[in-house]
Amino acid sequence: MLGFTGLQEFLARGGPVLLVIMLATFVMWALIIERLFYFRLAHQAVADEALSEWRSRSDRKSKPAHWVKDKIVSEVRQKAEANVSFTKAMVALAPLLGLLGTVTGMVTVFDNMAITDGADAKALSRGVSQATIPTMAGMVASISGILFTSGMDRRVSRLVQSLEDKMGAD
Repeated sequence: MLGFTGLQEFLARGGPVLLVIMLATFVMWALIIERLFYFRLAHQAVADEALSEWRSRSDRKSKPAHWVKDKIVSEVRQKAEANVSFTKAMVALAPLLGLLGTVTGMVTVFDNMAITDGADAKALSRGVSQATIPTMAGMVASISGILFTSGMDRRVSRLVQSLEDKMGAD
C-alpha cells in the first residue's frame, strides 16, 4: 500500500500530464512486450511456414518464382514489424508529453506569481515541481523505449535476412 501511496503522491506532484505520460508508457511497454513474445514464441513458426511454402514450389528459378519469393519474404517482414511503428510513435510521444507538462507547470508558476506577487514560495515550488517531473518522466520513458525499438529493428532485419538466405540456398 505504501508504494501505491508514493505513486499517487508522485503523480499529484507532476500534474495531470504525468498521468498521460504514465498511460502512454504502459501502452509503449505493452507493445514492446508483445513483440518480445512474438519473437520468442511465434516468429520461428511463421518463418518455417514461409520456408515450407517456398520449398513446396517446383519452379524456384523463374522470374514469377522470384516474385513469389519476394511476396513471401514481405509477408514475414510485415508480421515481424507489426506494432513496431506504433511503438516508435509512443517513444517519440513521451518527451513531447513531458514538454507539455513543463509548459503547464510553468503556466502554474506564472499564475501563482501573478496572484501572490511571488510571495508564496510553496506555491511556486509546486509549480516548478509540476514543470520538471513530467519532463524527466517523459525522457526516462522515451530512453527506455529507444533501447528496445532499436533492438527490434535489428532483430527484424536479421531474422528476415536469415529467411532470405535460407530461401536463396535452395
